[in-house]
Amino acid sequence: MTLLTFRTNACEVTGGPLQDDLPGSLPQLISPLPAAGELTHLLFDQDNQGDIHQPWRNLIAQEQFRHAHGLSPEERTTRSYARLRLVNNSLSSAEALTNDPHRLASLHEWTGVVDATLGTLSSIHYNLFLGSLYDHDAVTSRDLADFTSLRRTGTFLCTELEHGNDAASLQTTATFDRAADCFILHTPTPAAQKCMPNTGAAGGPKSALVAARLLIDGQDQGVFLFLTPVSDEAGPLPGITVRPLPERIGHPFDHSLTSFDQVRLPREALLEAEHGRLAPQGTLSSSLGNRRKRFLRSLHRVLMGKLCMSAAAVGVSRASLAIAVRYAHARYISGPRAGQRIPLVAHRSHHGRLLYGIATAYAMTFLHREVVSQWARHIAGEAAQDAESRAELERLVAITKSWTTWQARDIAIECRERCGALGLFPVNCLADITANVEGTITAEGDNLVIALKAAAEMLFGHRSRKGRSAELPVVEQHLTDLGFLRDLLGEAEALWQERARRDLRQGPAGDPVSRWNGASSAALKMVDIHARLQAADALLAAAGQAVGPAARDLLHQLARLFLLKEISEHTGDLLAEGFLTAGHIRRLPAAIDEVVAELAPHMMTLVEAFDLPDEFFSGIPIANDDYTLRWNELADSLAADCCDR
Repeated sequence: MTLLTFRTNACEVTGGPLQDDLPGSLPQLISPLPAAGELTHLLFDQDNQGDIHQPWRNLIAQEQFRHAHGLSPEERTTRSYARLRLVNNSLSSAEALTNDPHRLASLHEWTGVVDATLGTLSSIHYNLFLGSLYDHDAVTSRDLADFTSLRRTGTFLCTELEHGNDAASLQTTATFDRAADCFILHTPTPAAQKCMPNTGAAGGPKSALVAARLLIDGQDQGVFLFLTPVSDEAGPLPGITVRPLPERIGHPFDHSLTSFDQVRLPREALLEAEHGRLAPQGTLSSSLGNRRKRFLRSLHRVLMGKLCMSAAAVGVSRASLAIAVRYAHARYISGPRAGQRIPLVAHRSHHGRLLYGIATAYAMTFLHREVVSQWARHIAGEAAQDAESRAELERLVAITKSWTTWQARDIAIECRERCGALGLFPVNCLADITANVEGTITAEGDNLVIALKAAAEMLFGHRSRKGRSAELPVVEQHLTDLGFLRDLLGEAEALWQERARRDLRQGPAGDPVSRWNGASSAALKMVDIHARLQAADALLAAAGQAVGPAARDLLHQLARLFLLKEISEHTGDLLAEGFLTAGHIRRLPAAIDEVVAELAPHMMTLVEAFDLPDEFFSGIPIANDDYTLRWNELADSLAADCCDR
């Protein structure tokens, strides 16, 4: 859809000035090229686009990834496992994918758009399961061919029915039997059942990495991972009980309750590394004396999992916006004059909301790219490895995950609403995206818990990046100055940090819960602004890399819209502290409207740059000019199916 035609009752206008009697607010259509090409180049890792993104883009363009009607949840789950095999068959090396943060994140960014179940399966099998195996000792002595070939699907069992975000307190035990030189894996109480892993029958035989508390001579050594065969072609293995859980919202999955009754595992089932190695005589040596640190090291792959969830979030955000923008251009409604027809996109109330979503999606994407690159450099040993730098990066990974997945939900809901009743049909993709994104918000750490942890760490262990020293008095600063806008957001972060610190100090002595309760609201606000500031910086940096003036101007305008909307939430504080004037605040609504008006004619360019394949849109009726014809064809097809049955 590189070019649309605006139809009126009197004429057709293609990419040129609109008819005089149409509303002045109606955006003119501007051809998406060549600016879209450069925006795509910037959005998708520039010269590395072919290696990182193109294989997955080509994959989801295949016919096997189009929407199928009338499938039951069980059939959809089975189809997703079949698609996982298509992913695996496309790989030259499962190990290379697992150990490449850029390609692994990109896999989730593209497949999540067409099949959220497939995205979850990929995250579990490649990142949590295979990734953990590769990250521990003795990987070269293990035969992983069954897993890399998908003769056995890997799964990951950590969360228990009673222990989710406090998984460090999980109860499943792996007792070392010295006499038999093995471990005995056991679920001691119903509350300790592993909750929600994909251990059901779908997908064939499975093996799991089970997080369990290692007991040696009655002493708790902390939580470690144990490689455990769970099922074969006939079902669960002896001593293992798998019970399906009820259907949940979002994409279908073979979620189960899984428990172990004195299951014996060989000595090599224990995944060992510097955080814990078991000597032949049965003594544990560890570089970490703290059991909690051992637990975190065992589950280190969860950090990469957060980047995978963030990748899925930015992918579905862009897809939602592309669908909604295409529909806004193709859907015509009554105009202000009798007999007149105008597209939905003519209305500021419609295109303004979508444009803010587009600005946010660009900022999300560039933030995600920056954080993945930092993580890749870190695990390659190319970045600072000291404890402080590592903790700061891990916090940024977590904050990025929570903020991008929350933003994805807001964008998906907005896009669904802008498409009206037709947005409620799964065939048009938006209804599924709206439900599926909820899973990313909870997976790999609940967002609120992640944000709270970051807030506690940042309260005193982080120096807010305040604005630059202003070269001009505040009264002479303009809302068109991106540096000024960016610095205002930095000042807002610093103000909320200081407010949180003050609230904590003023809390009741001797009551840490009450003290934290008093400070947590302000601290969470600080974290939220921090995420938005990082996203703004990433968007501004990308704009600085643009070569063509058209692409550079569009990115600057997106950054301006994003920053204006962000600082509008903090005008009272900024005015009180002297960073804004009353004149700035009076001018702010008009400034937002101005940048929206400037961007509105370029909406198609901005979403064309998302580079979703034509085959993806061909299966979504409302994403096409002839969507009414496609709905009729779909209805005919469904009617024929009913007659056949």
